[in-house]
Amino acid sequence: MNFEPRADASGALHAASQAQPNIALVKYWGKRDTALNLPVVGSISITLDSLWTRTDVRFVPGQKHDVVSLNGRSDEAEAKRVTACMDLLRQRAGVDYGAEVASQNNFPTAAGLASSASGFAALVHAGARALGLELSLAEQSVLARRCSGSAARSIFGGYVEWAHGQLADGTDSVARPLLDADAWPLRVAVAITSRAAKQIGSTEGMCRTAQTSPYQSAWIDTQEADLDVARNAILARDFDALAAISEYSCLKMHALAMASQPGLLYWNGTTVECMHRVRALRQQGVPVFFTVDAGPQLKAVCAPSAIEQVKAALADVPGVLDVLDTGLGAGARAIPASELAT
Repeated sequence: MNFEPRADASGALHAASQAQPNIALVKYWGKRDTALNLPVVGSISITLDSLWTRTDVRFVPGQKHDVVSLNGRSDEAEAKRVTACMDLLRQRAGVDYGAEVASQNNFPTAAGLASSASGFAALVHAGARALGLELSLAEQSVLARRCSGSAARSIFGGYVEWAHGQLADGTDSVARPLLDADAWPLRVAVAITSRAAKQIGSTEGMCRTAQTSPYQSAWIDTQEADLDVARNAILARDFDALAAISEYSCLKMHALAMASQPGLLYWNGTTVECMHRVRALRQQGVPVFFTVDAGPQLKAVCAPSAIEQVKAALADVPGVLDVLDTGLGAGARAIPASELAT
């Protein structure tokens, strides 16, 4: 394969990239192939703006092992996942250099805010650039999916659909953009109800659900109809339709997980109170709806004109630690290495 590595002054192959987390509106839950991170259902998401992961990658000739830090700290479990991802890129480039990987998040990690999605999207984007691999966005999406399923969506910005695919090798399980962020610029208020890492990770939770939940087949059988509704709502900029299908998909996913044995309960009491607050706002005519991933943080999606009212209402809920405000953002992209310190 022809490629043109990006060497810095020390001779290391170096690049830095940024990606944002994405929030699924029609949820992804369940894998048809764990090794390849192939989902049993498709999903539709929005990529956020002001939450980000910034990742610096240096492949060092002669270095035998990867050195990985996240927010300035080493993490052995995360380092294994990073090495597995780097191996995919090294195989494509035909090199065996160890890598130095430094990644930063400006939001809580492993707490239900899709830090793996932004983290591995940024890692694939930076690693491919450092090695000089000319990969299409679709190819980056497939590689990011191999590392963390929902990372397939964070390669793209705005509104994104990830197909579950049919092929055993997963080459057709790829994300694609549906609508640019600026074509329908909604806002998202994120109610932080806990900063702790969740006790049961998404992969373990999905496996438990598939093995024990009596609702698994119904979840799979109804997903295509949900995707059709959400896709049409996005393309038509129909807020009410998107609100209805998003809350429906969210509650359906959590019902599926709660019915596992033992049941998976990712919410806390504050999460539930935030749901009630959002529904009360909508009954008052405020254009807002909620969604919650595998964690306790609630995301309230709203019209730009409603963001201050929504933030104030969520901040008023006892137990809410902070409310983050973000628009919809772009996909993975190159950044100067100097931005890693900002």
